[in-house]
Amino acid sequence: MQIDRLIRAVRDTGNPTALGLDTRIEYVPEKFARPYLEEGGASEAVFAFNAALLNALRDMIPCVKIQAAYYEMLGPSGAVCFERTINEARRLNYVVIADAKRGDIGATAEAYSSAYLRENSPFRADFLTVNPYFGTDGLAPFLADCEKYGGGIFALVKTSNPSGAEFQDLPTGGGKKLYERVAERVADWGEKLIGAEGYSSVGAVVGATYPEQGAKLREHMPRTFFLLPGYGAQGATAERLAACFDRQGGGAIVAASRTLIRAHEKTATGDFVGAARHEAARMRDDISKALRLNK
Repeated sequence: MQIDRLIRAVRDTGNPTALGLDTRIEYVPEKFARPYLEEGGASEAVFAFNAALLNALRDMIPCVKIQAAYYEMLGPSGAVCFERTINEARRLNYVVIADAKRGDIGATAEAYSSAYLRENSPFRADFLTVNPYFGTDGLAPFLADCEKYGGGIFALVKTSNPSGAEFQDLPTGGGKKLYERVAERVADWGEKLIGAEGYSSVGAVVGATYPEQGAKLREHMPRTFFLLPGYGAQGATAERLAACFDRQGGGAIVAASRTLIRAHEKTATGDFVGAARHEAARMRDDISKALRLNK
């Protein structure tokens, strides 16, 4: 099961972070991008940038989260870039999360799952982010493929954006908010997919920008692995997100994109690889310190 592989990869590297490749051509240093732009356009430059980071960080970071929207905006060549980036990450033995937030019902949900979670999927990833608001029948195809092929999903529970509260925090009766009801269903869906490491293949997206809610969710979802966006550029700190982990410092992974892929902009140099490695080490140490204090 990929959830066991993810947990072991985090343990082996001592680093519960995911490299977020939310790559825009504007983030690629001009000098590096120029020959690729001349040869094949923006998609070629983006892939070369991604590949350089993936190769440089593979000894430090166990997981990569690739946001589909940044590739879709480039059109057909962007879809190819997305596929190539996934394949390169898999070749380098990263655990790969396709961040596409797919969701629908019936045959459409099955088609989405087929695109990402099956053995011959064109965009095959180890995990896929999904929207659970279609309910059980909307998640059923994803759950079936997780069970059959060993992959996993991360369902949106409490997102990192400020206006997510407009709906997610609505009261539902019994003193519980909507996101808490969603969390209950996510935990239920995952009960049949518990891996050897004690966590389910059905994980939850929990915004690191809401640490109090994250701590409460951790208490009520002891076997649900959390994907935590929001560190760094969105304002979440290691100290605030530590309570989203379990008492052993496991059970979650922190996603960072701009913090890593734009690190070179703080140094005013074109050395995006060196800057990303420096920032990855700082982030790893920052989170590790917070987790030690949280035990």
